[in-house]
Amino acid sequence: MLVLPIPAVGWSPDSRALRILDQRHLPAEEVVRDLCTLSELIDAIGTLAVRGAPAIGVAAAIGLAVALDAESGGDGARARGLLSGSAARLVATRPTAVNLTWAVQRMQRVAEWARDTELLPALRREAEAIRAQDVAMCDAIGQHGLAIVPDGARVLTHCNAGALATAGIGTALAPLYAAHARGRALTVYADETRPLRQGARLTAWELARAGINVSVLPDGAAASLLAQGLVDLVIVGADRITANGDVANKIGTYGVALAAQVHGVPFYVAAPWSTVDPATATGTDIVIEHRHSDELGELPAGVPAWNPAFDVTPRTLVRGYLTDRGLVEPPFLIDPDPSGALRP
Repeated sequence: MLVLPIPAVGWSPDSRALRILDQRHLPAEEVVRDLCTLSELIDAIGTLAVRGAPAIGVAAAIGLAVALDAESGGDGARARGLLSGSAARLVATRPTAVNLTWAVQRMQRVAEWARDTELLPALRREAEAIRAQDVAMCDAIGQHGLAIVPDGARVLTHCNAGALATAGIGTALAPLYAAHARGRALTVYADETRPLRQGARLTAWELARAGINVSVLPDGAAASLLAQGLVDLVIVGADRITANGDVANKIGTYGVALAAQVHGVPFYVAAPWSTVDPATATGTDIVIEHRHSDELGELPAGVPAWNPAFDVTPRTLVRGYLTDRGLVEPPFLIDPDPSGALRP
């Protein structure tokens, strides 16, 4: 299965740092950075140098492991003392994407059983497990998604939920990579995704790099594209899926879902199980991150901005949830599996 040669997030070659592809520079430049401190990690997540719910979770796990190692001088007892405060700072960075909290809590659970002398190696093993599991989950989503992406499919997507948003081949784009690897013809329309243009800058870049036919359209043109019968299905990612099936994703997703329903086009959400949050009952309970007005460009003096990073698409607009366990339906409940896995 196709994987981009430069992963979005992972270990540095010497395993002493978190290595990221700084997405603020794409598509003009491919800038790779190694992050060693908690402050560097928090800045990278907050400024969207690393972005996408699964990638944020992986970055948090690896970054926390390497930062605690460096800041404690390799002393497990000192690392334990730093863990709680470091975890709290990380989780506060981006409140909407559940994978960040999920990954940090997995790292914290390691401290509950690991002795001081084993804590730092145990944290590294857990971080690697989170990374490897994300890669496997992306591959599984791609394989399950073959059932909804036939040869000749015309697909609309919003924002970026591809290889750049994960440690693997992506979530919403994983079925497209899988179909492309099978030789199926595809036409992909990528919403520009204002105001930071993740669709134009990132989705179009990685799909074109993979040899997949992709066109970019303004967000405001998506409804017209659907109305003209030029789309067979919509696939988007998710930053949080609640117990009842409501979906938080990049701002503009809700409008696409409404237009898809009006025009009879199936709307799918693709995400790993780590993005499902059974502790949050409905979309009204999700904390929506608001970002600085600078992202909207120059505004008239004294004019405020309303700049939410995400919106919530209600369960009633979602045809199906494509996960590493296949197509599933809510409600989503906690699984007794001690690994923290979830089940429908």
